[in-house]
Amino acid sequence: MWQRWLWTIGLAAGTLAAQEKVIPLYEGPAPGSEDWTHTERESVSNLWNTRIVFNVSRPTLTWFAPDPSQANGTAVIICPGGAFFALSIDSEGHDVARWLAARGVSAFVLKYRLVKCETDDPTREIMTRGPLDQVVAPVVKLALADGLAAIRHVRQHAAEYKVHPRRIGIMGFSAGGTVATSVAYNYDATSRPDFVAPIYLAYHWVPREKGVPADAPPLFILAATDDPLRLAPHSVELYQDWTRAGHAAELHLYERGGHGFGMRKQNLPSDRWIERFADWLAMHGWMKPAGKP
Repeated sequence: MWQRWLWTIGLAAGTLAAQEKVIPLYEGPAPGSEDWTHTERESVSNLWNTRIVFNVSRPTLTWFAPDPSQANGTAVIICPGGAFFALSIDSEGHDVARWLAARGVSAFVLKYRLVKCETDDPTREIMTRGPLDQVVAPVVKLALADGLAAIRHVRQHAAEYKVHPRRIGIMGFSAGGTVATSVAYNYDATSRPDFVAPIYLAYHWVPREKGVPADAPPLFILAATDDPLRLAPHSVELYQDWTRAGHAAELHLYERGGHGFGMRKQNLPSDRWIERFADWLAMHGWMKPAGKP
């Protein structure tokens, strides 16, 4: 009996692994950072008490494919946060992707380019690098390019991923929310997201020279009022800019939740934020099977 149980567990693990595919975002070095030679690394012992990825120089997408019988044709590109020094790859990346894939959404976790770290602990190094605005500004532009390239890639390979080319969105957390919002401001016809979901974003880092686009996609915006980084007003400002321009947006502000909660459980109402995101997707019809393009 126990042999059969072990075989079943092994088969399930193998099936899960088969559903997760890592895809290089570019052929060869990423444009704009061709001379980068540092190597991507991971850490599980840090101030954030979670697994992080840092020194990303070769951007990738990790595809979490839904069961074909449940796939609804919607795709979400997920940008984890980490102040552009690291990526909180589980609670703001893979865990989100698995939750969405279990409900029929094709989820893609984006590893975008980051500041080069000089130490083994980006969570401590952030506090020693001086004003972050100047440090991250050059990398924000590269991460924006990665976000745009990710949408183009998924759209160009929509048939392969079994998604509808007009049901491709992008979401992000903290710095990843900055990436997602930067995409919402700076796309072209090939990289326009169909929806955008910034979660506790840092709005002041978003390049906004072009203003809110005339055909701007709908936004789902979420944060916590007690964010210790005081980023909740950033979400309010984004909501006001979007609605002032006449575009659709939904804003959720939890009283408590802090910053960087992602899929972590804190026994707070904010633990169920992703259900509100799914409600919003359903309201737009994106949780129902898509018709043919």
